Order: sequence, then C-alpha cells, then structure tokens
Amino acid sequence: MSETASISAGIALRYATAAFELAKEGSSLDEVERDVDALEAAMTDSSDFRDLVSSPVYTREEQGGAVIAVAERMGLSENVKNLLGLMASRRRLFLLPHLFRALRALISEEKGQVTAEVAAAAPLTDGQKERLGETLKSSVGKDIKMIVTVDESLIGGLVVKVGSKMIDTSVASRLAKLQNAMKEVG
Repeated sequence: MSETASISAGIALRYATAAFELAKEGSSLDEVERDVDALEAAMTDSSDFRDLVSSPVYTREEQGGAVIAVAERMGLSENVKNLLGLMASRRRLFLLPHLFRALRALISEEKGQVTAEVAAAAPLTDGQKERLGETLKSSVGKDIKMIVTVDESLIGGLVVKVGSKMIDTSVASRLAKLQNAMKEVG
C-alpha cells in the first residue's frame, strides 16, 4: 500500500471508529450498515456524487450542503448524516471508500462475521452466491458477508479476498501466469 493510501486509510479508520462506537452505543449498527451499503451504491452508480465527494472545486459549504441534502434524500440515519457533514467541513469526503471498508470491518467483527470481497467475470446467480458463501464459511469458520462486484476483465472465474487472503481463479490470472512461463522458457 502506498504511503498516501496508508495515511488516508488511517484517517478514515478514526472516523469509522467514532461512527462505530456511536452506533454501538445507540444500538444502531444495522442502520449504519444499511446506510454504508446505500452510500457505496450511490458512489458506484452516480458520477455526480463521485465528483462531489472527490472534487476540490467545491467549497466546504457547497460539499457540506450537497452531501447533507443527498443524505436526507436517501433517508440516512442522523449519525451518518452528521458524519458526512463533519467530513465535508474538514474536506475529508474523499476518504469515503476507505471509511466504508473500515466501518464494514468493524461491524463485521462485532457481529462475528468476515467480509469477503468477490469480483466475478459475470453476475453470480443466487445459487452460486449461496454455494460460495457456504464454502467460504466452512474454510474460514465464521459467517461470511459477501460484497460481489462484476469485473469483465477477469474473462472468467473469480477473485475472492477474505481479510489478508486472496484467491484468484480468474482466467486473466491464469493467462498471465502462462505468459510469464512462456517468457521464462524462451
């Protein structure tokens, strides 16, 4: 991890820890988890929202007002709304992706779960997700919360990240290994 990413992750972890503690104290962990899922989906789906969060062109006040309006429109909890407002006032909205990861990890740990990030070459069916979840649960020994994304560049197969472990069964990875082996021979 680069030094800048490490610093950003560290700052985001402090925000995530504060939000987690407030949510735990108020018995609203599930609500905060839903809000994080909704915000992450909004960032994935909306280039305007991504621009608002990452662009230095907007003033603190503009970012703060816009992000609070978005949070209200999405029906997010007061804790998450306040967190977004605080982050906007400190020019820290660009940390949201790191914040999402950190908050998910804290909530999963509290629930005795492990988060698995799964990248698939094509959308997985419900049956495939269920079988993958069961397989991961049996190998890890904890309940699994899967975050599944589609990455067509994989050509086929999956890339699964659970904690610090990564399992790459993608066709793209196998082709790269084959290409490296061919270079070594020739």
